[in-house]
Amino acid sequence: MDQMIIPALVGVVGIIIGLIIAKFSEKSKANKILDATKKETNSLLKEAKIEAEALKKDKILQAKEKFIELKSEHEKVILSREKKISDIEKRTRDKESQIQSEVDKTKRLNNSLEQKENDYNNKLTYLEKKDDEVSKLHKRHVDLLEQISGFSAEEAKKELVNSLKDEAKSDAMGFVQNTLEEAKLTAEQEARKVVLSTIQRVGVEQAVENCVSVFNLESDDVKGRIIGREGRNIRALEAATGVEIIVDDTPEAIILSCFDPVRREIARLSMHKLVTDGRIHPARIEEVVAKTEKQITQEIIEVGKRTVIDLGIHGLHPELIKTVGRMKYRSSYGQNLLQHSREVANLCGIMASELGLNPKIAKRAGLLHDIGKVPDAESELPHALLGMEWAEKYGEKKDVCNAIGAHHDEIEMKTLFAPIVQVCDAISGARPGARRQVLDSYIQRLKDLEDIAFGFSGVQKAYAIQAGRELRVMVESGKVNDTKAAELSFSISQKIQNDMTYPGQVKVTVIRETRAVNVAK
Repeated sequence: MDQMIIPALVGVVGIIIGLIIAKFSEKSKANKILDATKKETNSLLKEAKIEAEALKKDKILQAKEKFIELKSEHEKVILSREKKISDIEKRTRDKESQIQSEVDKTKRLNNSLEQKENDYNNKLTYLEKKDDEVSKLHKRHVDLLEQISGFSAEEAKKELVNSLKDEAKSDAMGFVQNTLEEAKLTAEQEARKVVLSTIQRVGVEQAVENCVSVFNLESDDVKGRIIGREGRNIRALEAATGVEIIVDDTPEAIILSCFDPVRREIARLSMHKLVTDGRIHPARIEEVVAKTEKQITQEIIEVGKRTVIDLGIHGLHPELIKTVGRMKYRSSYGQNLLQHSREVANLCGIMASELGLNPKIAKRAGLLHDIGKVPDAESELPHALLGMEWAEKYGEKKDVCNAIGAHHDEIEMKTLFAPIVQVCDAISGARPGARRQVLDSYIQRLKDLEDIAFGFSGVQKAYAIQAGRELRVMVESGKVNDTKAAELSFSISQKIQNDMTYPGQVKVTVIRETRAVNVAK
């Protein structure tokens, strides 16, 4: 038992001794670590102090530099302000010296004025005395003259006035007579100078339009397609446009004949579209012709706008602009109406400038003077009065309206613009080759032919073709049957025979067409 306890005690004592030794060794290690930590802390504190000192010195230097910089800027501001103040003081001193000099000058002026005023008063007193002496002397002379002549002063004055009146009347009559004779001698010469100067400053090429247009083809093979089977395409074209289409042996060309330039242009453009597209049949022809008519209407408006812009005319009513554009497709005695009106406008502007009048108003009146020739419907009024009514309706000035209405002496001329327009119209129309009476009467005869047909009920379209030798009339199938169509043809031919004078014969063809159209959906 004792043998077992002793070894146990020895073991316990050994463990305790080991623990004590371990404790002391840990304590010594902790002391070493603590000493090392203290040394490291001290070194860090030293480094921090060194860095803090360096940073402090750096900040102090920066603060000193900033202070120096601010101080220099402040000194610059103070210097600039001092300079401004010195400049202001200098200007003030200059102003004061200038004002002082002005004041001195004013004082000298006042002194001189006072001196002059005194001199003037002295002279005035002297003159008053002299005036009294002259008055007394004059009265004495008048009394003496009255005694010598036996007339009083009033009677002598009346006698003198009467004699002067008679002398002035005779002189005035002589002067008026001489002036009138001189004016008669020089007026015609001066007027010729103005007219010749105006004509010389305008040069216009003049070409008389015909009643036919030539449509060129790439090859003669297209002619067959334009004619169509049994001529149905060409008949459809003639019916839709009212233009006679002549297909003859002329190589690569088709002739379009019509007195109305608008119809000819519609037919030419429609045929160009059809040939380019390649699809030529009656339904397509009617569609293309309808589109072309709309295109021509838009082109008329554009032509009117370009014309007024070229002439420098502003503020024209849109309807008048459209009327100006329609002049392109109208002629007056064979002379294109738009070219004629443009020429008259330019001539009026030049002549008005020569006479010292407003050229813009003159140009406006010259451009619009023949608008009464444009309407399709015939009017009983002369074209000058009709154009004046149109101008008044669309807000033109009285000067322009009077010039339009008076350029053929239908009304009295109230302004100088009216004779200017009349003269320039004569200059433009009287040029050799500018107009042809025969063409105008021919076109009027064709229009009268169509108007006779439109005078009957049921007529939808009427076209005079073949130079007036044939009248084609399209009627509404719902209102005119086959029997009435024959009667209508006879009635129209009789009316033409009774009411018109024409060479040769006129063939009247009445065309009645029935169409049944349905749409498959």
